[in-house]
Amino acid sequence: MGSARVLFLEPVGGIAGDMFLAAAIDLGVEVSALEGPLRSLDVPGWRFSRSRQERHAISGTHLDVVLDEKEAHSHRSYTDIAALIGASALPEKAKEVALAIFRNLGEVEAKVHGTTLDAIHFHEVGAVDSIVDICGAALALHLLGWPEVFTTPPPLGSGTIRIAHGTVPIPVPATLELLKDRPVRFEGKGELTTPTGAAILKTVATFAQPPELVVERIGYGVGTKDWPDRANVLRASLGRRSTDTTSTLTVLECNLDDATPQLVGALLETLMSRSALDVWVTPVLMKKSRPGQVLSVLCEAAHRAALLDTLLLESTSLGVRESRVARVALERRFDTVQTPFGAVAVKVGLRDGHVVNVAPEFEDCRALAEQAKVPLKEVQQRAIAAWYAKP
Repeated sequence: MGSARVLFLEPVGGIAGDMFLAAAIDLGVEVSALEGPLRSLDVPGWRFSRSRQERHAISGTHLDVVLDEKEAHSHRSYTDIAALIGASALPEKAKEVALAIFRNLGEVEAKVHGTTLDAIHFHEVGAVDSIVDICGAALALHLLGWPEVFTTPPPLGSGTIRIAHGTVPIPVPATLELLKDRPVRFEGKGELTTPTGAAILKTVATFAQPPELVVERIGYGVGTKDWPDRANVLRASLGRRSTDTTSTLTVLECNLDDATPQLVGALLETLMSRSALDVWVTPVLMKKSRPGQVLSVLCEAAHRAALLDTLLLESTSLGVRESRVARVALERRFDTVQTPFGAVAVKVGLRDGHVVNVAPEFEDCRALAEQAKVPLKEVQQRAIAAWYAKP
């Protein structure tokens, strides 16, 4: 299970770096808490301009990064930007996230222009306002307590736009490349999702509906343009996971009567590596009295499409059944215990705050058993006994 805190993004009018920052401020992040660490980036000539604005009767925070004229068109390489971030006073995890966002941007820019990451010199995204936006986004997540981030598919827009390289189609190549393999919506007029906004989503967000939430705060980041067909806002809902442990999952199933054991075994491993929650095989008697197997996959909605493709492409089945199931899961936490053979992680299951199940991690136990040349079950028993003996 992920973080207890969840941030759910709805890019109604698209997303840009300043819209993400504005939404965080609208959620309650103090501008002063952003400005202090961001000043340590040693990129002079900028200031925040914050205002309340409205789009289609929705009021929220609008944020501009106002630049001195001489800083408005500065260009920097990825190495330059990495050095600025590394030397800054940003929290360490915020540095890592900001660098990851810039790296994602740099890699797609390099691919679009047929060069390498080290040779890329950022134009729009290398300017001071984009550095502040991206580092500010990472810092805002830190100030919000590093919630798990979910997003709905962003609208990309349409038309053309003039950038440093000339007139290009919308979405611009970098935006489309960044969001490849993610669900998106080709709708709207103008540039609704910018490369900076796309890079933030790709780096920090899961493109799926969030778990059941208790929403505590709602913020709206207002964009610069006023789109005729939609409110140009990014809505951000911050909350905590519901204590109700019932969740809706997907079961994918297919019948196999012509698959070798080697193929089925390899397929099970592939499905688990692609985020299936569980995979199992049930022997059945099929038509024409053929022994066969039902291959079943339990998964979350976010991974359904990839797992469905895997079944259709890598099994011998011509079709897959799909159903929804409700799962009641125990609350989980992980403890570490010391045994005579070494440390073992222990998974603890709780219901209404009471421990109902204790299970040592199998791989930890197996590794220690092999190292000490003792039976696996002895290490497992010692780990459980150590947990119950804790004060």
